[in-house]
Amino acid sequence: MAKENRLKKYGPILKHYALEPNFIESFGSVQKVYSSKGVFSLKKIKANHGADFIRYIQQLYQMGYNRIVPIYPTVDGRYAVLHNQKLYYLMPWLANEIKEDQFERHQQMFRELARLHVLSTKEVEVSKEEREEHYENTLLEWEKQSEFLDGFIETCESREYLSPYELMFTQYYNDIAQALTFSTKKLKDWYEKTKEEEKVRTAVIHGKISTEHFLYDERGYGYFLNFEEAKRSSPMHDLLPFLSRSLKTFPKRADDAVDWIYTYFKHYPFREDEMLLFQSYFAHPGPVIRAAEKYHNGKSKKNERKHVEHIQRQFWLLKNTEYVAMRIDEIERQKKQAQEAAEKANAEQEGAQNG
Repeated sequence: MAKENRLKKYGPILKHYALEPNFIESFGSVQKVYSSKGVFSLKKIKANHGADFIRYIQQLYQMGYNRIVPIYPTVDGRYAVLHNQKLYYLMPWLANEIKEDQFERHQQMFRELARLHVLSTKEVEVSKEEREEHYENTLLEWEKQSEFLDGFIETCESREYLSPYELMFTQYYNDIAQALTFSTKKLKDWYEKTKEEEKVRTAVIHGKISTEHFLYDERGYGYFLNFEEAKRSSPMHDLLPFLSRSLKTFPKRADDAVDWIYTYFKHYPFREDEMLLFQSYFAHPGPVIRAAEKYHNGKSKKNERKHVEHIQRQFWLLKNTEYVAMRIDEIERQKKQAQEAAEKANAEQEGAQNG
């Protein structure tokens, strides 16, 4: 869009902020607005997202969390402008100069995410019936996935000549089945530990954390933006999607991901039951199972080579996730053993003193 067209299109919106734009630069759904009052960011979102995300931002400010890119009110006090069925809101344009390496950028983001969750944490009531229904529905779905895996491997092994995809699946089957068994065990352990409880810990979650949604000001302080998917939910729903995206790479030992997770846990420790459920969801091999189901059902228009490439990428994700999941399991087991040893030593010491 030409410069004049952008000024014409966004000028009426910016009048609500008493801004006269000199120049507007487009970055997709974000417009960089240059004016005599400074440089601003004008963001466009769907109208039905507006009320909720502004409400959550206001709640977080009231709770004392201020590492959010501020949203400027209009002259008449509104936090968004409805224009042509879209909502627009205005923020400062952050320089976002990266002064540290990518690893430290992630570390700071996870520290801030934990602080966001700490300040907004709240226990909410969940009935035993709701908990049981969630458990049984999840378990039933995973049992069906296990039956599919067993059926598909039998089909493959019964053939005299396997397709390239089927041959690859037979090589992947044991790893997929083991991951599903691990997830299911953690789910069962979680339910056994919590089936009598009627509360669950929640927080205001960002909804789509990413280093692209964590920007730095000129002083080097990090701020979250893009709270359009914010809601009250389990904090793990901020962690899981980010980790999944980060681990979609070639096979690697993702020790950096383990460090990010424990940076977060240092500031927002999960309870034992939360850790069990987190481990269950994190290790679950859903993407690779869905890839195999799609191939088996013949609903995809991909050719054989594309199918092979797709399941290979999903298997790499599975193996990267497996490494992180096993490291978490090992760390948690060591922590539990250390705690039990300390409790035993304290008990023996008390016994000796009483004796």
